[in-house]
Amino acid sequence: MKKTFKINIEGKNRDRVLEATKHEIRQYMKRERNKALTEGVDFWDFDCRFGLSEEAAASAHPANITALIDAAAQDGAQAFYLELVAKPGVRQPRGEAPEATEAPQ
Repeated sequence: MKKTFKINIEGKNRDRVLEATKHEIRQYMKRERNKALTEGVDFWDFDCRFGLSEEAAASAHPANITALIDAAAQDGAQAFYLELVAKPGVRQPRGEAPEATEAPQ
């Protein structure tokens, strides 16, 4: 998804437009996550870029999208650009916890 979302639309409540935008983004992510995984892939990850324009878009974590949208709306932005691209993800094994050693007494 590479899209510029307008926040201010004449004749529509700004808060409702923001909620509808967030809903559309969540539905897109859900749809992408439900696609079949290829062999060797554990989950669908997302590359995300967010900005007030396509040229000003910077890398962002997908979990922060809602906060970024709210911040843009609070600053009075008229629109924002969001780029979400699904990519295959592989879970990395956690490092084992260091063994506890007994303290000398």
